[in-house]
Amino acid sequence: MVEDALRQESMQIARKLAAIAQLLGRRIEEELAIDADARSMITGFARTTAEVAALINMSTAAARATVFAAETLDQRLPAVGALLARGEVSWPTVELVIKRTELVAEDLMPQIDAELADRLASWSSWSRRRVIDAVDHVVSTIDSDGVKKRRQRAYDERGAQVSSDGDGMATVRVKLTAPAGRMVDAELSAMAATVCPADPRTRQQRRADAFEALVERRNLECRCGAPDCPQAEPAPAPPAPQVSPKVVLNVVASADTVNGHSQAPGYLVGFGVIDAELVRELARDATRRLVEEPTVSPAEELRYRPGAALARWIRLRDLTCRAPGCSVPAEQCDIDHVIPFDHRDPAAGGRTVSWNLACFCREHHRCKTFGGWCVELQADGTIVWTSPAGQVSRTTPGSTALFGLTTRPRRREDHTRVERARARLCAHRATSEFNRYRNQAAAQEIRDRRWRNDTRRWRYLFHGPISDKPSTAPYMRWVNDPLEPEELQPHWQPPPRARSDPDEPPPF
Repeated sequence: MVEDALRQESMQIARKLAAIAQLLGRRIEEELAIDADARSMITGFARTTAEVAALINMSTAAARATVFAAETLDQRLPAVGALLARGEVSWPTVELVIKRTELVAEDLMPQIDAELADRLASWSSWSRRRVIDAVDHVVSTIDSDGVKKRRQRAYDERGAQVSSDGDGMATVRVKLTAPAGRMVDAELSAMAATVCPADPRTRQQRRADAFEALVERRNLECRCGAPDCPQAEPAPAPPAPQVSPKVVLNVVASADTVNGHSQAPGYLVGFGVIDAELVRELARDATRRLVEEPTVSPAEELRYRPGAALARWIRLRDLTCRAPGCSVPAEQCDIDHVIPFDHRDPAAGGRTVSWNLACFCREHHRCKTFGGWCVELQADGTIVWTSPAGQVSRTTPGSTALFGLTTRPRRREDHTRVERARARLCAHRATSEFNRYRNQAAAQEIRDRRWRNDTRRWRYLFHGPISDKPSTAPYMRWVNDPLEPEELQPHWQPPPRARSDPDEPPPF
């Protein structure tokens, strides 16, 4: 039902935009007719924007964006608009395509429209960051000259603004180049990590305070309050400037792009697609490594932690968390074994090899391990996610669509071992589900007993012993019973789960 509702929503949005595009066409025709006699002071676009704002009750800026999207799908991206009208792609994805192709030359739009329409169907499980990267890659490949001009214009628009937010706070907006932004991000993270673990601030609060300390050219003080904390007071400023921590910028690009023989775009890890000229600027004084899957020895396959070369390959292959719709950078993710590693008998569990490792952020790592999700990593790097409700989603490595990086296929003996391990996991799944249900039911039972005991204590406080005046409330007869133990017996079992009728409609 959720999928059907999403499809209907996309179709409704497409119908609305088609109607707005038709209204825009009429207003433009009227404007041209007026121009035959006199210069019109209000364009057809402005007239349509005013009508849409009044009709849908939205701001002028929002109405202007809606009219622009309708005109773009009608004139520049008709194939993408047709996918939206059939409900085969969601509106957030189409909205990103409209924004990322806004400055493309008109003569190149038919080629980009056809290319994106051919690829959009496979982007259903992609995150916002992956959609942006994929669209930017297509645009950079087809319109490399335009990308260079847009980057130059964006560079000229760099700047910094400080505005008041009220309540004694301010917002700082700084537009920098991607490498400079990466260095600022790394510097703030490094300063935020200098305080002790007892510091009460969140990571984002420490980063904000680190920015203030960076401007004042001082160290970030710790606020744990412990008198023996070495970071409790800010250290005096040293006579010589401190050496900033080394910042590593990882850029993935083809050899032809680095050598100047191709205009294919590259990828700045953590930020997205960059054009070929910026790749060559960053590669001029950089250390270069060949991005290829390393060979793992049989002894390394039985180790829990992957080596540096293998970990680097996994992160560059995935680029982001591999969960559907997640865009957490791979540098902030855990490298997890899809088939669990057996610490007691490493040969019997999942191996530490590329076809059994993937990047998962901490939240989706827990969902995969404890949340009832079934995860299967296929030979080409595709991960098949099956939710507890049986919904299937597929994600591909982030670098596959950009550079074609893939994992080497498995050996025959590996296939046999994977099938055996998957059979063990499937057989254990029912037990895991019952244990999860039992733990949840046990926690709820303890909470209920504590609530009933608290009610009995309050009643004794206000009404005295139960033997003197027992309660006659029909909905709380249990209040006359003695206090219940607030710890469960070792062999306590929850009540059987109610089996719902599959033919019964859902309660919504």
